[in-house]
Amino acid sequence: MADEVMEPGGRTRLYVTADLGEGVALPLSDGHMHYLLHVLRAKAGDHVRLFNGRHGEWSAELETVTKRGVIVRLKAQTAPQVPAPDVWLVFAPVKKTPGEYLVQKATELGAARLQPVFTRRTIAARVKEERLLANAVEAAEQSERVSVPEIAAPLALEKLLASWPPERTLYFCDEGGDAKPLAQVARPGPAAILTGPEGGFDPAEREMLRSRKFVVPVTLGPRILRADTAALAALAVWQSAAGDWLQP
Repeated sequence: MADEVMEPGGRTRLYVTADLGEGVALPLSDGHMHYLLHVLRAKAGDHVRLFNGRHGEWSAELETVTKRGVIVRLKAQTAPQVPAPDVWLVFAPVKKTPGEYLVQKATELGAARLQPVFTRRTIAARVKEERLLANAVEAAEQSERVSVPEIAAPLALEKLLASWPPERTLYFCDEGGDAKPLAQVARPGPAAILTGPEGGFDPAEREMLRSRKFVVPVTLGPRILRADTAALAALAVWQSAAGDWLQP
């Protein structure tokens, strides 16, 4: 029986954009080819898992292995396509290393969409969307997700609120005021979590947010958390109170 290519963390899973189905022959990218052949030492006849966010996860055999490329043939579906929890993470960009960590862990926690937002106190001047996507793909491959979160284009806070879908509750992680604990008010349904930059939201932004009917101010407890910590803590709380962590 052919071997399944393994990584230190488990089975090798690769994200692709092509359609998947039984019997499909698929050429792998140069990056995937290099990783399989030169890092994992895979060979013809070995098996890997592929997913594209639309057709579930599939077992694929390395059918043709040459110096010019690798072609795999899909054998059987190993996991169905399931929707990600209907929760977005709206976050002010932070410094490079915490920012990449934030995207990776938000992907592992099941966020369906990652939306960078520029606030008045945001320090990071730009967002590298391709880099965010690469981090999300890597995290999805390693965490057994069958989808990759959407990476939305950055928006200023004012523009974000002006175009916000009113049916989606925006849980605003507020550092002060009379906000209730997220665990008490989180409920199933379209949701998003908003966290601020290193310096927090300024008073005018807090007032603007609290004036919107779709915004629910929440607190994450008595301690002031780092921006990246707050975002991940909030996702974990929402998942445990209203997300797919409740499923058996």
